[in-house]
Order: sequence, then structure tokens, then C-alpha cells
Amino acid sequence: MEPIVIYIIIAVAALVGGTLLGKLVFAKNTKKQVEDAEQQAQRIIADGNLQAENLKKEKLLEAKEKFVQLKAEHDKEVLQRNQKIIEGENRIKQKEQSLNQKDQNLEKQVKDNEAIKETLNRQIEVVNAKRTELEKHQEEHIRRLEKVAGLTAEDAKAQLIESLKQEAQTKAIAMQQEIIEDAKQKAGKEARKIVIQTIQRTAAEVAIENSITVFNLESDEIKGSIIGREGRNIRAIEAATGVDLIVDDTPEAIVLSSFDPLRREIARLSLQRLVADGRIHPARIEEVVEKTKKQLDDQVMEIGERTAMELGVHGLHKELIRMVGRMRFRSSYGQNLLMHSRETANLCAIMASELGMNPKLAKRAGLLHDIGKVPDEETELSHALLGAKLAEKYGENPAVVNAIGAHHDEMEMQYVISPIIQACDAISGARPGARREIMQQYIQRIKDLENMALAYTGVEKAYAIQAGRELRVIVEGR
Repeated sequence: MEPIVIYIIIAVAALVGGTLLGKLVFAKNTKKQVEDAEQQAQRIIADGNLQAENLKKEKLLEAKEKFVQLKAEHDKEVLQRNQKIIEGENRIKQKEQSLNQKDQNLEKQVKDNEAIKETLNRQIEVVNAKRTELEKHQEEHIRRLEKVAGLTAEDAKAQLIESLKQEAQTKAIAMQQEIIEDAKQKAGKEARKIVIQTIQRTAAEVAIENSITVFNLESDEIKGSIIGREGRNIRAIEAATGVDLIVDDTPEAIVLSSFDPLRREIARLSLQRLVADGRIHPARIEEVVEKTKKQLDDQVMEIGERTAMELGVHGLHKELIRMVGRMRFRSSYGQNLLMHSRETANLCAIMASELGMNPKLAKRAGLLHDIGKVPDEETELSHALLGAKLAEKYGENPAVVNAIGAHHDEMEMQYVISPIIQACDAISGARPGARREIMQQYIQRIKDLENMALAYTGVEKAYAIQAGRELRVIVEGR
């Protein structure tokens, strides 16, 4: 045979032998794996049975513990309920005992009351019998007196009452006259004392104001700058401020003339700025005047706030504060209006304290009594009525409003402080030197004030405090 054929046979034989040998080995390995798998399955089943048994035991144990716990809680609740029932029964028993005791006490009290009632009835019968006997004796006694006196009991009683009435009237009239005379004497002394103490305790600054202000210059050369070409600067100043500028031969001075002190102050401050700056022309003049007005408005508010704070007058409306500040640049008969109002306020507070009234309210009315002299707009009303209207507009106390409107007798006085404001306003104006008056007029004013104070004190004081509206009638009646 050829070698290739031999090789093929050998290869085929080897292939067949390898296949048979592989099958034998695979069969042997498969059998071994099956046995191992069965053994593992048995072990798993055994472990599962063991775990199930353990889990069963644990659950049974937990169930027993839960049962024991629930049983204990149930027993505890039952015990508590039984305890509450026992306590309730005890309370009911106590209430029953208390009610029984009360019933016994009530029965005893009823018996005692019955006994007292019987005793009282017997006593009433005895009293009625004695009263009847006494009335009989009294009637017999009266008949005997009537027989002796020749008058009936009613006639005797009427004569006695009439005699006592006449005697009482005579004594009352005499006593009334003595009281009135004594009151008049004390009233005069008290009135003078109050007026003198009030004036002495108030020392106000006296200032006489005129209608012109002198503006001093460093040299006469500045006059030409103020006048300007063809007088245009001076005309611009007069038009912007409303003040007349008088430039005469007086060396180093210009006279500012106006009846309005506020305008004069604006003109003075504006000239002071213009001279210091050196630029004086119509446009600059208008600018400086406007700035000065704004500055003066702020100054007016500051003066009003400071005045109210110093006097202890709180809660004023801003417009009223501004009016108080504007009083600084107003005058009345040459007397500075703000100083006059401050002085009047202090006088009112002192006099109200002496008379036992509210000093704060009186001081407030005294400070505001002349606000009608500094209105923003001109009006036909008098300054007293205008001031009352403004005070009412800005929420002031009705007593303050009435005091302002009545301090010149243009409104009926309805409150006790109204005559105080009137008297203190007159006192402030009557100071020597405060206004342009001669000494004889001052002495006459003092006498009038004494008479006025006398009218507001003494006997009438009590009636005035109780009924302020009748004060006006009382004063006029004197």
C-alpha cells in the first residue's frame, strides 16, 4: 500500500479512538457533576428547612411576648377603670352624706325660724298693745294742753314753725351780709396780691421798635453801586423786597423804611450779602433776595420751635409754630410781638397757678393770643377773631380758641382762662417803657387792672370755676 493511504488510515483510526475516548471521559465527568449537584441541592434543602424551623420558633416567641404585653396592658386598663369606678362611688357616697347633713341642718334651721317667728309675733302683739295705750295717753295729754292753752295742736305747730322760720331768715340774712363783706375785703387783698406777685415774678425784655432800619456802610463809594446806573439797582431792591431805600447825605449809611419788620430784615440781609459779594445788578439782586427769604423762613421756624420748647408748650401745629416765629419780626405799639406773647404766656401760667387752674393750658393760650397779627393773607377780621379761627383750624383746645377770640371782648367768654388771658395781655402792655405811653396812662392802666382782677376773684371766683359762661355776665354786672 502506498504511504499516503497508510497515513489516512492511521488518522481515521486515531480520530475514531479519540472520539470514543472523549465520550468516555465526558460521560464520566457528567455523572460526577450530577452527583455533586444532587448533594448541593440536598444541602440547600436541609439549610432551608433549618432556617424555616428557626424562623418559626422566633415568630412563635414574638407572638407570645406580644400576647403577654397586650394582656398586661389590658389588665392595667381594667385596673384603672375599676379604680375610677371605686373613686366615683366614694364621691357619690360623700355627696349623699353631705346632702343628708344639709337636709338635717335645714330642718333644724326651719324649726329655729318657726320658734323665732312665734316669739316675734308675741313681741309684736305686746308692742301693738303698748302703742295703743301710748296713743291713748298722748291724745289725752294733747286734749289737756289744748284745754289749758286755748289752741289746737295744728295751730300751735304752725305758730312755732313761723316763729322759727322768721328767726332763721333774720340770722341767715345777717350771716350772708357778713360773709359778703368779708369776701369783698379778702377778694381785694387777694386780687392785688396775685397781680403784684405775677408781675414781680416775670421779668421780660423791653424793646421799642421803629419803622426804619439803618444799614451801615464801610464807605460812601458803595452807595453808588447800590444805586446803580440811573437807579436801576435800587429800584430792583425795592421791587424785590417791598422796602423803601433812602439814600441821603448821612455818611456811610442807608435807611431802610417799611412798616413790616420782616421785609426790613430781608432787605438788610440781602444788602449785606450783595455788599460782601460786590456783584450788584438786578439779576443778582433777585437771586440774593430769594435766597434770603428762604433762609429767613427757616430762621422763623427755628425761632418758633425754640420759643415753644423754652415755654414748655408741646404739640403745636407747624403752621402755628411758624406764626410764633414770625412774631419776632412784628411789633405792637412799638413792643416786640414775640416778647409780648412770651411775657403774656408766663404771666398767664403764674396767675392760673395762683388761682388753682391749669397753668399749661393758660400758657398755651397766652402764647397764641396774638397770632392773628401775623396772617399769611390780609383779611377783614380783627386779629382776635382771626387768631381764634386759625387756632380752631389747626386743632387747638376749645378753651384756647375762646381765650384768643375773647381777649378783646369780641367773643363771649365761655371758659375760666379767657379773662386770665385778657388781664395778662393788658398787664404786659401796661409795663413802663413797653409801649409808647406816658406815666399817667400807665398809672390809670394799673388801676383798671386792679379793678379787673378784683372782678375775677373773691365771691365770683367759685361761680366762675363752676360756670365759666356766666363770668362775663358777672363782670359786666359789677
